[in-house]
Amino acid sequence: MPSLFFIQPATKQNKLMEEVMKNMRYVFLALMIGTFVALSGGAFDVAQAKGPEDLNRDANEALHMLTSTNPVAADLSKKAKAVLIFPNIVKAGLIFGGAYGEGVLKQGSTIDGYYNSVTGSFGWQAGAQSYGYVVFLMNDKAVNYIHKTHGWEIGTGPTVVMVNAGVAKNLSTSTLKNDAYAFIFDQQGLMASLSIEGTKISRIRNP
Repeated sequence: MPSLFFIQPATKQNKLMEEVMKNMRYVFLALMIGTFVALSGGAFDVAQAKGPEDLNRDANEALHMLTSTNPVAADLSKKAKAVLIFPNIVKAGLIFGGAYGEGVLKQGSTIDGYYNSVTGSFGWQAGAQSYGYVVFLMNDKAVNYIHKTHGWEIGTGPTVVMVNAGVAKNLSTSTLKNDAYAFIFDQQGLMASLSIEGTKISRIRNP
C-alpha cells in the first residue's frame, strides 16, 4: 500500500523551522550558561543568590547611583513609563561566554515584576566581569511589549538606544524619540565596550 505524504505550504514550513531554530538557540544558551556556572567556580551565584527584598534594595541603589551621576539618565527617569533595572550582571567564561543576572521592572515606585537577563557570547574571554544595566522604557508600546511577551530579546521588538558617554552628549529632551534607552555601567561609570544586544530578558516569579 503506497505511503501518503502531506506537504505543508512553504510559508508554513518556514515558520515551523524558524520556531524550531529559535527554541534550539535558547536550549543551547541554557546549556551553555549551566556549563559556565560550573567552570567559573560559582561566579554566577553572586548574580542570583538574593531574595526579593535584597534585589529591590540593590535595584534602587543602582538606579540612584546612575541618575545621581548622569544628568541624561536622571532626565529619562522622570519621563520613562517604566524602568528595567539589573543591578548585578556577572559575565564569565573561557572561549564560549555567558552573562546572567536578575532585576526588577518598576513603574514609578511600584514593583511590576522580576526578570532575569541571559546573554551568550563567543570569543576568548577568560575571567569574570561584573556590571549592571538600566533600560528606560519611554512609551506604552515598550511596556506593553514586555507585558505581552513576558520578556524581551534585545534587538527585536521596541527600538533600544545604547547610551554611552558619547551618545549622552547628544541627547536632549527634544531628541528623545526612541522606545527605550539602555545604560550599561560599573563602579567607574558608563561602559562603552559592552552591549546587551541579543540579551534575553524573561519574567520570573521570584528571584
